[in-house]
Amino acid sequence: MLVYTVDSFTDEFFKGNPAGVCVLGNPVPDAWMQSVAAEMRHSETAFLLGAEDGGPYPLRWFTPVTEVALCGHATLAAAHVLYSTRTVPETLEFSTKSGILSVTRDKYDLISMDFPAKVLQATTPPEGLIDALGVKPVWTGKNVWDYLVEVESEEAVLAAAPDFRDLEAVDARGVIVTARASRAGADYVSRFFAPKVGVPEDPVTGSAHCALAPYWSAKLGSDRLVGAQLSQRGGVVRTTVRGDRVELAGNAVTVLSGELHV
Repeated sequence: MLVYTVDSFTDEFFKGNPAGVCVLGNPVPDAWMQSVAAEMRHSETAFLLGAEDGGPYPLRWFTPVTEVALCGHATLAAAHVLYSTRTVPETLEFSTKSGILSVTRDKYDLISMDFPAKVLQATTPPEGLIDALGVKPVWTGKNVWDYLVEVESEEAVLAAAPDFRDLEAVDARGVIVTARASRAGADYVSRFFAPKVGVPEDPVTGSAHCALAPYWSAKLGSDRLVGAQLSQRGGVVRTTVRGDRVELAGNAVTVLSGELHV
C-alpha cells in the first residue's frame, strides 16, 4: 500500500500545507483510516480508492482525530499523486461526502479544484470567541462549518495569538481570521484555527477559501482573487467564484513516498 506526503498550495518543498495521501487497493475500515491519519500526524490525510469503470475516485479525509466532510489541500495532494504516478485524464473526478468534486491540471501544473461555495451569514460572535482569538473584529460571520472574523489589517492577522484551549470550546469546525492584504501579489490574507478537530493552526486551508473567496469577491468587486494564508509555512490559493461554486487553484510537490506496512 503506497503512502505519500505532499506539500499543497506551494511550488516549494517544506512550504504550503503537508497532506498525507494513502492509495488503497481495497476498501478498509474507518477505524483503520483514523489510526493511519493519527500516525501520519498531518492536519489531513486523504484516502484514495481506484476508480471503477472510469467513474470518480472515492476520496475521504481524516484529521488525526476525526473525519471531515471537505478538505482542499488534501484533495489537491491526492490529485497531484494521481497526475504524478499514473496516466490519467487532465480532468479527474472524486466522489466525496461533499458530492462529486472535479479537478483539472493545466500545462503549468497548476491544479484547479471545483468546490462548493460556503457563503457566510453575519452573526454576533458567540461568547468566548473574540477573547480566545485576542483580536478586534470588524465583521463576524458564520457558515455551516466555520466562523470568519475580519480584522482591520494584515498586521492584525499576523498578530493573532489564540488561546487554543478556549477556542476549542467554540461550537464550530474552525475559525478564520482575515483582512485585506497589504502585501504585493495578494488580495486578502487569512489564518485558520481548528483545535476542535485536532488542528490548532492549519498551514493552508482550501475549504476555508470556499468562504473567503465569495466574501472577498463581494467586497472587492472581482470574481478572481489571490489569497495568502499567513501561517508559519505560508501558501497561496488562487480563487475564482462561479455562482454557487468556487474554483481553488494551486501547485503541489511530493516530499515523501513509501509503503505502509500495516
